[in-house]
Amino acid sequence: MPRPHGFTYEQRSDHSVVITHQGRAASTLRGGRAEKFLAEVESGDAQLVMARWTGAYKFGNERMAKNHPRNRR
Repeated sequence: MPRPHGFTYEQRSDHSVVITHQGRAASTLRGGRAEKFLAEVESGDAQLVMARWTGAYKFGNERMAKNHPRNRR
């Protein structure tokens, strides 16, 4: 699986976190979810954590489906 890239996050003064992907807002987290995200992003691979929290990552079946003969072009 290719490593996710292009994610950044910004902590705002109102204690929210905005996650962007390639310059576009992908998700905004507030309250307890923002706190959980910040703890997780500091303890692991930041790009992978942000991809997971935004839902912008490929599942196993999507990776396999691109190799199926009807999807090849």
